Amino acid sequence: MIAVDTNILVAFVRSEYASHEKARGRIRELAEGSAPWAVPWPCVHEFLAVTTNPRIFRTPLSLVQACDAVDALLESPTARVIAEGPGYWETLRSLLADGDVVGPRVHDARIAAICLTHGVAELWSADRDFGRFPTLRVRNPCL
Repeated sequence: MIAVDTNILVAFVRSEYASHEKARGRIRELAEGSAPWAVPWPCVHEFLAVTTNPRIFRTPLSLVQACDAVDALLESPTARVIAEGPGYWETLRSLLADGDVVGPRVHDARIAAICLTHGVAELWSADRDFGRFPTLRVRNPCL
């Protein structure tokens, strides 16, 4: 299963991003494909926070537009939203210790732990900080 990180989701909806068309195509492939794919709940939350933030975008999405974008993604019959579950704490604690993770990078470790406990084969992200977690395969699908 492939999971999608916030930055790919933001590029999917924001046409001013250089990677917009590539992100649209890749997300469309997932949504229209037959294989299950996922978005971690923390990425949904972060997507809503980023896309509606007027400090980030001159014309941010309205809350309704951002929620509609999430709804549209989740209309895919193969889409899943994944969250903390059994084994999460042990996985997170190990990732934190092994990667010497503190501060804001704990958020990335949370996403990595969620992905690993759900058997995610690959996380699509443009965030290089996930390199701290070698047990999770990460790839930027927009390159």
